[in-house]
Amino acid sequence: MIRAEDISQAKRFGALAFLLVAYFFYAWSWNTVDILRPYIKDSLGLTLTQSGSLYTLQAIGAIVGAVIMGQVADKIGRRNALIISMIGYGGFLLSGLAVTNYTALIGQRFGLGFFLGSMFPIAVGIYSGLFAKAIRGKIAGIVFATYNAAVAALSFLSAAAFRNGYDWSVLLWAGAVPVVLAIFALIVIPDDRKMVPFDGTDDAPTTAQSSAPVTELFKTGVAKQTLLLALMTGLNFLAYQCFNGWGTTFLKEDRGIPDTAVGDVWGWLLIGQLVGSLFWGWIGDRYGRRVVGWGFIGAALIVPVYLFVPMSIRALEATGIAYGIMLSASVVWGPWLSELYPPHLRSTAASIFNWGRVVSMLAPLVTGELAKIYDLPIIMSAASVAFIAAAIIWFRLPETVGVKPQH
Repeated sequence: MIRAEDISQAKRFGALAFLLVAYFFYAWSWNTVDILRPYIKDSLGLTLTQSGSLYTLQAIGAIVGAVIMGQVADKIGRRNALIISMIGYGGFLLSGLAVTNYTALIGQRFGLGFFLGSMFPIAVGIYSGLFAKAIRGKIAGIVFATYNAAVAALSFLSAAAFRNGYDWSVLLWAGAVPVVLAIFALIVIPDDRKMVPFDGTDDAPTTAQSSAPVTELFKTGVAKQTLLLALMTGLNFLAYQCFNGWGTTFLKEDRGIPDTAVGDVWGWLLIGQLVGSLFWGWIGDRYGRRVVGWGFIGAALIVPVYLFVPMSIRALEATGIAYGIMLSASVVWGPWLSELYPPHLRSTAASIFNWGRVVSMLAPLVTGELAKIYDLPIIMSAASVAFIAAAIIWFRLPETVGVKPQH
């Protein structure tokens, strides 16, 4: 056994760099369901409801993947689980190139979701073990910034692809990168099964001993906390799907922005998320995890401005940046979830993040149907209510900064 603090800083940050690459392509793969939604819809002749169901299918896969692979990671090691996930999500993204009908699309999106759902808990388990609590928020901010950089890249490159006459499907070839790189995790990522993590003790288990680690999250004393966390993350995903999920469709069909510019306008919102993730990560380390909940209040106030106030493309971009900054408050959830439970449950606890998709997975289907009756901006504005409800729960949960960790 080796202690995390005894591993050289160069090796720990090298592991983080590899994790960031994996996370970049995870984010790219996940967000094809939103950013490419109008183009997948047109390409396969889908209805609005069918195109909305893509997120639902992917979310169902993510919930299953998070629950199963979060526990697998805590039992076989997060590094080994990372390899499985990278090959899985990369392979399923590539399989999208062979999809020619809605039936095949259902299988592709569910399989993709399964392996994507496992990435967040695995990543949190790895970086929470390698770095001290005092800088985990900043590390989470860097990880989340990478996520948003990938989504911004996907947005900007989708616009560039259209300008240069390429089909949207060329963007799916990115799945080849994680498949090729996965095996290098054995060299770059320390074996967490043989490492005492930060906040761990020599006599505490580094991996889960229970056959079903998830049951430990429902023991007396933490069951209510677990349920509130799941509801909070669910409201976040509900808000995200109501607003972000239909964002490019709103810009294309309601604002009348051409295909060659939609990706650029949406990309600036994602740049805001990138900046916000670094900002809120710093705030979370300095002032605590709960105070960051005010970001969701800010997001709730900006949503109606974006949807209903007439503005130029430049003003839309500026408003999108502000919204993106506020939305990124959830960056502290990764380290927060891992700190609220014992170290051997880091990935299982972090999987709660994806449990929240149970609340939101039907949102695209429901909003797609409601959009036939009401204007899409009215449906999207429900995000404000969800953000406020999530913030109320957020402020009621325990603080971990300045609190002795559990063992």
